[in-house]
Amino acid sequence: MVTSERKPYLLDFEKPLAELENRIEQIRELATENGVDVSEQIRQLESRALELRQEIFSNLSPAQKLQLARHPRRPSTLDYIQAISDEWMELHGDRSGSDDPALVGGVGSIAGRPVVMLGHQKGRDTKDNVQRRFGMASPGGYRKAMRLMEHADRFSMPIITFIDTPGAWAGVEAEQLGQGEAIAYNLREMFRLDVPIICTVIGEGGSGGALGIGVGDRLLMFEHSVYTVASPEACASILWKDATKAPQAAEALKITAADLKNLGILDDLLAEPSGGAHSDPLKTAATLKQAILHHLKELSQLTNSERRDLRYQKFRRIGVFIE
Repeated sequence: MVTSERKPYLLDFEKPLAELENRIEQIRELATENGVDVSEQIRQLESRALELRQEIFSNLSPAQKLQLARHPRRPSTLDYIQAISDEWMELHGDRSGSDDPALVGGVGSIAGRPVVMLGHQKGRDTKDNVQRRFGMASPGGYRKAMRLMEHADRFSMPIITFIDTPGAWAGVEAEQLGQGEAIAYNLREMFRLDVPIICTVIGEGGSGGALGIGVGDRLLMFEHSVYTVASPEACASILWKDATKAPQAAEALKITAADLKNLGILDDLLAEPSGGAHSDPLKTAATLKQAILHHLKELSQLTNSERRDLRYQKFRRIGVFIE
């Protein structure tokens, strides 16, 4: 999991809070060095820091939530798998000659129940991000995902997917290898699978790259994650020929978990610790595990045909819009 020992990465709206916390630490160190009791002042400042944290993170704009969803310290698919599974074995390859590092998956168990888990995987530094193409999966990645899901269906194991990608890889080679076909095939085939499918947006859910593993019985989203048909930057460039209007596009696109909950697309909005998922990854993972087990229990009480019918109806209802 992400550790607090790494150098902090601060977003603009986090800086006032970081300055106050640094000030508290400096006062505490000076008081210790000089043998002065400033416990009351420290308590007051800590109380103010708590209030400021809650004030900042309870009033984030869609553009600021997008920044949090893209935070480089935000827990990734492999972080969550490590934290919530009893055991885990990664499986590689699409059986057609490739193994995409941007989409990982394998067999594991949660609370003693065998499951197949898969999801987009971003890197932790520049070198790792280049290797994993910033979580943008290739056609081979989606074919690997489908192979794992068919394995799950064959052996009656629920499927858990973790969505965190700006979109599918848009390189020339991806088009040559059939990117659109690979995603479309997954969309069709996921509807026919008999086993429960739970999809969770853990960070940034972008375009068809997210949908390629996003057809399920339940859609969960973390509080500060986003799910969108196109990035706000791309939308602004298309509509206004000006990428600097991305914040305006983010507002109009209704990309936040709260927006999607109101539109009936989201099934469960998962709370994050104050400060975002990266501020307390273990607590965030515990929230996710509890939600997965809750939905698995509900879905397991349905027959295969009932799940397929409900899955179909769920997506038929999507498309309501507001003006």
